[in-house]
Amino acid sequence: MNRIYPLLSLLLILGCSSDSTNRNPYLQEVSFSFQLNLNLPLYSPLTNTGSSVYVGANGVGTAGIFVINSGFNQFVASEASCPNHAPNDCSTMVLDGQTATCTCDGYEYSLFTGQMLNTPDDGGRYYNMLIYNNTYSNNVVRVYN
Repeated sequence: MNRIYPLLSLLLILGCSSDSTNRNPYLQEVSFSFQLNLNLPLYSPLTNTGSSVYVGANGVGTAGIFVINSGFNQFVASEASCPNHAPNDCSTMVLDGQTATCTCDGYEYSLFTGQMLNTPDDGGRYYNMLIYNNTYSNNVVRVYN
């Protein structure tokens, strides 16, 4: 009987999961690494707080990435493919200052937070932008997943 309690406890612990990850079914999390040298004219806007750029290089994200300078040498990098559609002809979002707009449905997202700004009030499940890891050193932003 004494041997059953540890086994039963182990089964209870393994059976309970606190993993509440809510994966986006529309986007695959592709593996990549890309460096943005802020000394280059293409990425120099990122030296100013609130400025953003689109990087559409092949192999960077699903449909490219948006990078915004959020202040104090901090950056936010997010997927450019609309998080509420499977990748298709209209799902690459359009950069508009500090927001990104999905041309499929007009949904807008904050580049600072990745959150949808005009979520419909219809009880449906909507996803925010996929945010990528990044580091900043020596005027170079490295974005990776």
